Amino acid sequence: MADSARRRSLAVAATIAVTAAFAAILVTAPFSCSLAHSEAAPPGTAPALAGSTLSAAATASDGAAASDAGATGYGAVDASSFWRLAGADEHDAIEALMARMGPEERLGQLFMLSYSGEEPTPLLYSWIRKRGLGGVKIFGWNAEDTAKVASAVNHIQKAAEGAALDVPPFVATDQEGGWIRHVRGATSVTPGNMAIGASAWPSDAYRSALYIGAELSALGITMNFAPNVDLATRPESTIVGPRAFSADPTETGILAAAWARGMADSGVVATAKHYPGHGDTALDSHGILPVIDIDEETLWNRELVPYRMLAAEGIPGIMSGHLAFPKIVGSKQPASLSTHLIQDLLRERMGYDGLVITDDLMMSGAASSGGLSETCELAIRAGNDILMFSRTLGLEDEPWTRLIRLYRSDPGFRARVDESARRVLRAKLRWLLPLGAEGVLPDAVPDAAMRSPESREFFTEQAMRSATAFGTATLPMPEGGGILVAGPFADFMAEAQARLPDSEAFRFSYLPAENAVADELEAFRLRLSKADTVIVCVANPAGAAFAKAAREAGKKLYIVSALNPSYALEFSDYGAVVAVYSYARESFKAAFAVLSGDIEAVGRFPLQAGS
Repeated sequence: MADSARRRSLAVAATIAVTAAFAAILVTAPFSCSLAHSEAAPPGTAPALAGSTLSAAATASDGAAASDAGATGYGAVDASSFWRLAGADEHDAIEALMARMGPEERLGQLFMLSYSGEEPTPLLYSWIRKRGLGGVKIFGWNAEDTAKVASAVNHIQKAAEGAALDVPPFVATDQEGGWIRHVRGATSVTPGNMAIGASAWPSDAYRSALYIGAELSALGITMNFAPNVDLATRPESTIVGPRAFSADPTETGILAAAWARGMADSGVVATAKHYPGHGDTALDSHGILPVIDIDEETLWNRELVPYRMLAAEGIPGIMSGHLAFPKIVGSKQPASLSTHLIQDLLRERMGYDGLVITDDLMMSGAASSGGLSETCELAIRAGNDILMFSRTLGLEDEPWTRLIRLYRSDPGFRARVDESARRVLRAKLRWLLPLGAEGVLPDAVPDAAMRSPESREFFTEQAMRSATAFGTATLPMPEGGGILVAGPFADFMAEAQARLPDSEAFRFSYLPAENAVADELEAFRLRLSKADTVIVCVANPAGAAFAKAAREAGKKLYIVSALNPSYALEFSDYGAVVAVYSYARESFKAAFAVLSGDIEAVGRFPLQAGS
């Protein structure tokens, strides 16, 4: 990506000055922070348009938009290429682009599609060339190899460049840090959100996002579905868990605002999720519609606090979740399809005018009785700006044919689509246009930006200051006697061997998560007879079963809790627990540094609100 190295070095150089101010700014004025301007616009771009401007403009039909071009002044703007709009008035540039677009191109801006495998398909390229596809989503199944991701992104943007309308698509992924890392390969494995919550340093949130964003930017990825601002209301949740910063709403908002600013300074659009909040359920909306039985007052004063803060900060994107709030909506309609939750609460009451993007509409939690096409219509009418799909739809599949038919026949629906198309174009003018046509492409050697020495040093330091200790046993761990170390992760076992070369090792399976493999547990019990002290890595109920076996055998027990710490809580009255919040090697380095007494565990326990 042209000049990406320069942008990264400038951002890193700015870190010292920026992060020094974070704690004072964020802690003293969490609802009026000055980390970002309207919509977190990059420096030098125009301020956000008022929501009324977009809504009013959206009422124009195709012909009216074109015929009014001269009267409004945007007819003088050269919109023959998206890249010729640099320096133009933002409103005029949007209207000039809209005037060039027919119904299909306008509706196409609202679609974000994915593809199977490592290479984009001919069908996806058809969407880009024929309809000016608004966005492409990179999932984990596309992203085992960063070099192949870069190649795919390059071809996607080149296809857009060669289309009649050369408006570039957003390229998006889920790179939250920690547990959720859709782009794997050479990218950093980081301590994650709950580690940030444990250290409670806004600068940790900022720099985590800055380094993650730099890696995404090098790959040509311009939008990240993060930060996750779901609260750790139910610590046992297998869908949220360590993806949460904290159980505390205000702390979550403070850290999320800093995280979003770091992502912005790397040139990537941050998108907070899962609105209005996935924390108060243990169910996964990929397979079922979770029902959260709270009233609107509770929602406003708990789940929505981070969103209220981020809306005030101007975060550029928010993802709507497939979650039911029957006491608020009056039915089990998903939040992603709810006009009340999106238009009334988010747009009107919070004053948010950035992008609203659906979670994957192929998920079971989004299903409507009328099928996917009805879901898509309801999502647009509710106020979503981008519809995200985990596959490539056929060019004439029912979702598209239904929506384009409504666009041509229903003035109210057309106005709603045009409003979102304008909002998408506005975001692209702010975030993609400043990069230039070459700037949206991946770096020539993207792997050179991965796991930089600066980022590796930072993530190690962050892991150290986030490690949290609780329980009854004394730390550091006493020397001498036979030590048995058991765990499911290769990096945990490697770090144990490096720290305790004379210890015995026992590797057990991470999955199935709910129950230990019976043969493994029996073999572990046989190994216990030769050990005085046992160290067990607990990351799920299966790992907890091995810790229980050691406790039942009367051994000195030390727990390294990885990822979600709730599974280790039951051992706090018997042994010592050191909680880290990822399976990154840096996190396990921190855990063993605490066990050995090299460092003191200074992290807070983030599952207790207000701790």
